[in-house]
Amino acid sequence: MDITDYMHTLGRQARAASRAMARADGATRNRALILIAEAIEREAAQLSAANGLDLDAARAAGLAPALLDRLALSPSAIATMVEGLRQIATLPDPIGEISNMKSRPSGIQVGQMRVPLGVIGIIYEARPNVTVDAAGLCIKSGNAAILRGGSEAIHCNRALAKLVTEGLSKAGLPLEAVQVVNTTDRAAVGTLITMPQYVDVIVPRGGKGLIARLIEEATVPMIKHLDGICHVYIDDKADIAKALPIAFNAKCHRYGTCNTMETLLVARSVAPTVLPQLAELYKTKEVELRADDEARAILAGYPHLTAAVEEDWSTEYLAPILAVKVVAGIEEAMDHIDRYSSKHTEAIVTEDYSAALRFLREVDSASVMVNASTRFADGFEYGLGAEIGISNDKLHARGPVGLEGLTSLKYVVFGHGEVRN
Repeated sequence: MDITDYMHTLGRQARAASRAMARADGATRNRALILIAEAIEREAAQLSAANGLDLDAARAAGLAPALLDRLALSPSAIATMVEGLRQIATLPDPIGEISNMKSRPSGIQVGQMRVPLGVIGIIYEARPNVTVDAAGLCIKSGNAAILRGGSEAIHCNRALAKLVTEGLSKAGLPLEAVQVVNTTDRAAVGTLITMPQYVDVIVPRGGKGLIARLIEEATVPMIKHLDGICHVYIDDKADIAKALPIAFNAKCHRYGTCNTMETLLVARSVAPTVLPQLAELYKTKEVELRADDEARAILAGYPHLTAAVEEDWSTEYLAPILAVKVVAGIEEAMDHIDRYSSKHTEAIVTEDYSAALRFLREVDSASVMVNASTRFADGFEYGLGAEIGISNDKLHARGPVGLEGLTSLKYVVFGHGEVRN
């Protein structure tokens, strides 16, 4: 197989399919989503078997535990994919919506119409659920998609691709509207990100190495998903009954996700009360605490305690490791976040309304939360049905990228024969 020829063929097919998707009515696109959901439900056992092949190969290759966690497709994960597709189908159709209509002195009327981006290339590692989430969101938003999953998920992605194609076909939509790259050759990525004649935007979901490569090589615009160095700050006015489960869930619900807390900041006045109680919770999960001097003094005797070094404050562990720092108060907490955060998700636990509002206004991240776990930073939890990624960028989309992030606005003008004087 000549990779360049293969990828250009996918690109040409996607470009043609994107025109058909843009003119397809919302009912047809919704029908495709429901049919894909039904096919996934029907073939759940087949998908689990394919995922088992991927997991066996990944373990044999020594894949890191965080990646194994992302690769695993449990029955509940399959059910979530199905529910996500059905939720997307119930969302309002964004395509063709006209807003902001204004009459001008010349007599013309000017507004904006929401339209698909066109062809979206999505590059991701490990997670087979991204195949379905991305396909669903692209179909609903009238786009065509080229999906390049990681080699470690090839069996499951191929199985899912067949089910997506089945749903498109039964709904009367072009099969090329969603194409899964059927090769593990890394050269496919290099070609995909340099096809601006076919691809309108690239959405990468992967580690720092992948993102760094794409920033350097891509000639197609990107909506970037960088690392998730997320913080929880427990304020001096926090309700401890809320702080304990939030800080435990944010770290221990799942380790291998980008919205997992990696640094815990605790106000000095409550640290002697909060930290020992949290340590008892973290001990049940054998979480290693990498703490500053003040926190280590409070946590003396904790079995998995080490001294934090500078690198810990800027590390996405994706593992049962947590950096812990005692701060004077909200000012120092926000200064620390400003310096070390990846601009993904931060949370404050406080009963002080003014402090909460200040945190919301001043913390410059894609998601900022009050009295809630960072694990809620997710398209499904936000009611988007699913997400194509979580953007740390400020242009063109920020936070979980759902339907609106996969569309653009163009100006439309209605006239009655007016000419400009």
